[in-house]
Amino acid sequence: MNRYDYIIWDFNGTLLDDVMTGIRSVNTLLSESGLAVIESVEQYRGVFRFPIIEYYRTLGFDFHKEPYEVLAPKWVELYLENVKTAGLYSDVKETLDLVARQGIKQTVLSATELDMLKGQLEGLGISSYFEEVLGLDNIHAGSKLSLAHYWRDRHADARVLFVGDTDHDVQTARAMGADCVLISRGHQSGDYLHTMGVEVFEDLGGVRNIVKK
Repeated sequence: MNRYDYIIWDFNGTLLDDVMTGIRSVNTLLSESGLAVIESVEQYRGVFRFPIIEYYRTLGFDFHKEPYEVLAPKWVELYLENVKTAGLYSDVKETLDLVARQGIKQTVLSATELDMLKGQLEGLGISSYFEEVLGLDNIHAGSKLSLAHYWRDRHADARVLFVGDTDHDVQTARAMGADCVLISRGHQSGDYLHTMGVEVFEDLGGVRNIVKK
């Protein structure tokens, strides 16, 4: 008998290797605003946070000069251009295949705007793996917690493992009463993720081991 009925996947930084995409996109905005750019992946992982507006504030953006509601669409436009060169992590498809063969259902739950998320999954050739795709209905990426409650209300008895790469994924998993594991190659540092009180893996091999038990 499977330990879990569902695996719910975060997308950005968990399935999609888009760390450099995020850095390039925000660096353009920083340069245009005369602010210091992010110079390394390590620096980026040290400042990236949810809600995204706080991440922008940490980077030095002055919302009196340019409101967050103006910056966010600019970032999305840059991201959509830069993400064309981003792909899945190399072990994603074998992991999704294994989970499917084990009879475990899979869902994506992301702070990405829903239509954009669906388009990315289709373009990457993995949309067929997922029973459901949950994304925000606007580009001002705030919280996934409402999506977590929405999903749990419709799957009250499901045994769930949530796989993500940030502290917000831990919060999301707890909101839906799910177990959680984190992958440390995404948008926040492994050292920080190890303070979250959940298992942290360097790649998806840890998830495959859980599924095979």
